[in-house]
Amino acid sequence: MKLNVDKEADVLYLRLDDSPIAESEEVSPGVVLDYNEANEVVGVELLHLSKRSSNLNLSALQFETV
Repeated sequence: MKLNVDKEADVLYLRLDDSPIAESEEVSPGVVLDYNEANEVVGVELLHLSKRSSNLNLSALQFETV
């Protein structure tokens, strides 16, 4: 799993695995899901990241497992 934040493009991208992307779909304004050939979600892209939260602090990203 990989998390990429592009401050210049204002995008967060979460890649769940390395399988090839077969299709992408914008499921909500600024939220794009990438699917593989088996129709499984393999990526999530959040566009306009800075506009999604006024308290966004990209330097304080945390990973949590429950």
